[in-house]
Amino acid sequence: MPLFEAQSVTKRFGGLTALHEVDFALERGIASIIGPNGAGKTTLFNIFTGLYTADEGSVTFRGQPLLGRRPDQITALGICRTFQNIRLFSNMTAIENVLVGMNSRIALGLWDVLSHSPSFRRTESDLAARAVGLLDRVGLQANANAVARNLPYGDRRRLELARALASEPALLLLDEPTAGMTQGEAGSLMRLLRRLVADLGLAIILIEHNMRVVMEVSDRVTVLDHGEKIAEGSPREVQENTRVIEAYLGTRGAGPRARRA
Repeated sequence: MPLFEAQSVTKRFGGLTALHEVDFALERGIASIIGPNGAGKTTLFNIFTGLYTADEGSVTFRGQPLLGRRPDQITALGICRTFQNIRLFSNMTAIENVLVGMNSRIALGLWDVLSHSPSFRRTESDLAARAVGLLDRVGLQANANAVARNLPYGDRRRLELARALASEPALLLLDEPTAGMTQGEAGSLMRLLRRLVADLGLAIILIEHNMRVVMEVSDRVTVLDHGEKIAEGSPREVQENTRVIEAYLGTRGAGPRARRA
């Protein structure tokens, strides 16, 4: 059984079918979902993480159904997501942002918090140590007490990743993690993702427009166009696929078209 699997996922918005019977599966490693603007990539991510509910199909993680679950319930199962636009708490420090990400894994009662019980103090110390370790893993330990809004853009992207890791996910969904980065910054982040896969056993799904990044980091690539999956395979297989070339060049004579419900 794959770690994560979607079968025949369909999503309609009024008369427009944004996704039509999309299949996707991931067992390990890094998979990228690519496609022209409006292909349905973010809609698919929103279904995976509980922001949208599919009209048809199924999504499972470790054999458990995800459709109908709230985003916080999906996070508790071991899936975490970042967004295209950075969503840090800009007036909090780097370490405080990471500590927020640990919320779903904290098992303290209200009395422990109000009374600052020994259990609370021990947990607080352990969490702070874990947060520093995560910042170190993404190269930000020296900036632990820096206010998030004052960090350079690339460092804020790394901080967002550290906060996602704080929830102890088995699967990370990253929506355009290299958006706004230079090619050098993007390459550095992709090397970091590879280390996370190797060191932590994470599985990662990317939405990414930087084709150099996609081809260098992905074990498998899925291509959407007008809400349909038109290709899937290794980076080289996808790069040479005629339908993918047509979709990106705009010559859609034989390509799929948006469907009307």
